[in-house]
Amino acid sequence: MNEGSSRSHAIFTVTIEQKIVKEMEGVSEKKVGEAEQVTEEISSKFHFVDLAGSERIKKTGATGMLLKEGISINKGLLCLGQVISALTDGKKTREHIPYRDSKLTRILQDSLGGNSRTTMIACVSPAESNLEESLSTIHYASRARNIKNKPVVNRDPNSMLIESLRV
Repeated sequence: MNEGSSRSHAIFTVTIEQKIVKEMEGVSEKKVGEAEQVTEEISSKFHFVDLAGSERIKKTGATGMLLKEGISINKGLLCLGQVISALTDGKKTREHIPYRDSKLTRILQDSLGGNSRTTMIACVSPAESNLEESLSTIHYASRARNIKNKPVVNRDPNSMLIESLRV
């Protein structure tokens, strides 16, 4: 167990909204040839996530509050693993993705199986004593790599409708 560890998952979310003002030449009832302004909104969200490592209760020797924290960390990682498995299941027979089983998976729902691009960086230890945890991390990251998302630009539906009618 790392003495300086926060013993928790950390999520930093940045939401960016962009408004694009376009000048459109059009014919209106009041004035002919006057430029009209059309505003288009595009939004994006960035999740920066630092997941706590899996806690081996035997190895850490945690008791009391530290034991409860370790169990909570393991539960979140287990739920995330189940979501990853459901999203990468080749059979596509599983219709339910268990996002609601954990706060972590609920927050990361749109990053995991939604309209997004996702990058995962897995940290492993070169120490032989951590071989089992390192292999587990590599398998976890390998399964996450198989998630296929199809990101598209998030546009305001009203501005998309106006744009399609103008063309």
